[in-house]
Amino acid sequence: MSQFLSMFNSAGPQAFSKMACQVAPYFSTINPLVTELRKGSATVQVPFAKEITNHLGTVHAIAMCNAAELAAGMMTDVSIPEGARWIPKGMTVEYLAKAKTDVTAVADGGGVDWTTEGDKIVPVDILDVEGRKVFAARITMNVKFS
Repeated sequence: MSQFLSMFNSAGPQAFSKMACQVAPYFSTINPLVTELRKGSATVQVPFAKEITNHLGTVHAIAMCNAAELAAGMMTDVSIPEGARWIPKGMTVEYLAKAKTDVTAVADGGGVDWTTEGDKIVPVDILDVEGRKVFAARITMNVKFS
């Protein structure tokens, strides 16, 4: 079992999210809460806060990129075979609507073949509190086996 999955299962969402921000401090800028983490899926909630808004008063695009990368990274880590490693190589994003509320990033790796090495495209959708998709990302993760 992945070290991150073991930590999530034993510590719970609140403590795990704080630990994730200690491992990668930049994620703390969005005050994330990892609410679901399992093979092929991760969900990260981000509360609406002035600190992550843009000049329009909506959630900044880069804050949503940050949430998408956290969800995709955590999901990739728990989905790859034991002993494998990964690194993000790129991200393609679409800004679909203004995010004026808390947002939830959902990484869905159910259709990804995690049994082979190479580039994996991880889809992440970000939804507002009404369930409207406000952002979509496709993150390329490079997976290597040891």
